[in-house]
Amino acid sequence: MNELIIRQPDDWHVHLRDGDMLAAAAPFTARQCGRAIVMPNLVPPVVTVDEAHAYRQRILAAVPAETGFEPLMTLYLTEQTTVAELARAAENPYIHAVKLYPAGATTNSDRGVRDPLAIDPLLAELARTGLPLLVHGEVVDPQVDIFDREARFIEQVLVPIRQRFPELRIVMEHITTEDAVAFIRTQEDGVGATITAHHLLYNRNAMLVGGIRPHYYCLPVLKRERHRQALLTAATSGDPRFFMGTDSAPHTQGAKESSCGCAGAFTAYAALELYAEAFDQVGKLNMLEAFTSVNGPNFYGLPLNESRVRLTRHPQSVPDYFEVGAAERLIPLRAGETLSWQAVRL
Repeated sequence: MNELIIRQPDDWHVHLRDGDMLAAAAPFTARQCGRAIVMPNLVPPVVTVDEAHAYRQRILAAVPAETGFEPLMTLYLTEQTTVAELARAAENPYIHAVKLYPAGATTNSDRGVRDPLAIDPLLAELARTGLPLLVHGEVVDPQVDIFDREARFIEQVLVPIRQRFPELRIVMEHITTEDAVAFIRTQEDGVGATITAHHLLYNRNAMLVGGIRPHYYCLPVLKRERHRQALLTAATSGDPRFFMGTDSAPHTQGAKESSCGCAGAFTAYAALELYAEAFDQVGKLNMLEAFTSVNGPNFYGLPLNESRVRLTRHPQSVPDYFEVGAAERLIPLRAGETLSWQAVRL
């Protein structure tokens, strides 16, 4: 198959940042995707309905109006979040989820929740309203190996939460292990998972073999090959519980290439092309549309996009960098390399 036409995709997990980085990164997502669930871990984070509305206006100002792009806003859950604010969020047409970051788990998560099992009133309100809880699924215990933190989170946090709040709608974000795939498959309606393109394409060798490659460093980190294969099987299976979430996370070159580099891979510049490569590797291009364009809207109860995108097997070079403001650079994943596919919105 050298060409296919699919419904326009949506990105159900993306970081657009703010300021100069928002202006640099957001147009890439708007060019390919009809909608995107936007992460709230700014500095300071987006914790109220009013802050989410203001951020939404900044996003719309940063993307070309002709794209028709719709940012789907989220709130950052903290220990100071109130039941009343969650009720307001559930009634707001622009807010579609609440994000749980375990404190210290990833970029800008210091305001997150220290004990996810100690916020029952907030979880009960989300269960009552149906507003989804998006979860960064890693424990932060320093005694737990970084490659085991997702599996331990499922055991110690997600399973107890599901038992206590079976009606709570949950998305386990950017899953990276066969353990997460197995957990999602045991769940009934109301639980889903996003999978990134880079976790479908690469295992941890890409980050560590032949020297440390900081632009492949993300959280959760890339895992062993058996985990990548489990993710590929899940993503290409047609199972409606798995859907596209790039976790595209832009940082400046200096922030990535430093003695303590930031976690995150910038993939939004060619998200659909990267997913197409992954599906093509296992001969499942016919399953791409369900994963990128159908399963996510169905989970969130939103209509499918009417626009279409044409994917053509046509090599294209990846730029070495994109400019951010007047003096900074953003290095994309696969900088200076070649993509196998090219996506054009019809």
